[in-house]
Amino acid sequence: DMIRHELARTVRQLDEEARGEAKRRARNLVADALQRVAASHTAETTVSVVELPSDDMKGRIIGREGRNIRALEHLTGVDFIIDDTPQAVVLSSFDGIRREVAKMTLEKLIEDGRIHPARIEEMYYSSKAELEEHIRLAGEQAVFEAHCGDLHEEVVKVLGRLRYRTSYGQNVLKHTLEVVHLAGIMASELGASVKTAKRAALLHDLGKAMTHEVEGSHALISAQWAKRYGESQGVVHAIEAHHHEVQPQTVEAVLLIAADAISASRPGARGESLEHYIKRLGALEEIATQKPGVAKAYALQAGREIRVMVEPTEVDDDAAILLSHEIAREIEDQLEYPGQVKVIVIRESRAIEVAK
Repeated sequence: DMIRHELARTVRQLDEEARGEAKRRARNLVADALQRVAASHTAETTVSVVELPSDDMKGRIIGREGRNIRALEHLTGVDFIIDDTPQAVVLSSFDGIRREVAKMTLEKLIEDGRIHPARIEEMYYSSKAELEEHIRLAGEQAVFEAHCGDLHEEVVKVLGRLRYRTSYGQNVLKHTLEVVHLAGIMASELGASVKTAKRAALLHDLGKAMTHEVEGSHALISAQWAKRYGESQGVVHAIEAHHHEVQPQTVEAVLLIAADAISASRPGARGESLEHYIKRLGALEEIATQKPGVAKAYALQAGREIRVMVEPTEVDDDAAILLSHEIAREIEDQLEYPGQVKVIVIRESRAIEVAK
């Protein structure tokens, strides 16, 4: 009995020592990884500011009876705030890509000097094409920084879109690269596959670049994309498990969970209220875009107004009135919001003929 008692005490002591050592090593591992990844954080906002050469430009941007500013807001889906701020126009939108296209469009118009609806449309489509190229380059730069070559060009493009996305105020592409470095360092220290850990980390938030038309959680969408474009089962599993929707079965999956949590929980990295605001505006747009015949929907004025563009061939004038009532009722039933939400349905038809 005495020997058994001594044995049990020794086993318990060894177990406690092993657990203590494991905790100490884990803390050291995380501390070492954090020190080696010195990332700066700037809180992303939902506004961009365009500087003007003079305050006279404000009148030209607004246009006669507001036709220019209406054309800008209609095309871009962004709020153009022209107030008494000296020599500046503020652009407000929860969607970073829309905001960037609007900013580029306005800057081109100011430089060109000709501001009228036809020129606005021309500059808008030119800026849109230019931004697609910026997105591709941002994706390629991220792949280069992560040292993860041989990615499909579609994946690279989606990765570039993360530069214009935020999660709780944290830029998603910066967060992704931070997670890549953290996961790589920890995998190297533990003797796990550095390649698998880094590739999974690079692709783990791809789903956040998708619009609300793609259903499912961002972790599972990211895993589907990784699988579709030929990533290994180890990479796919780590991605789908990083929010515990699938039970993690590998060391790399557990490391991705840890690296993701470390990056997100750094002081000042994230802000809760901004994310709630963005989700509310996204939900507003989603209600409208699910309706048949709707081409685009933009939530404006901080969610106090939603503009819905319909296909003129599918929705006639009477149906447009009914559609606005339907959307308003659904917003009342499904969402919580302060004040009122104005629903504006726009049906625009164009007749074009060429004189020869």
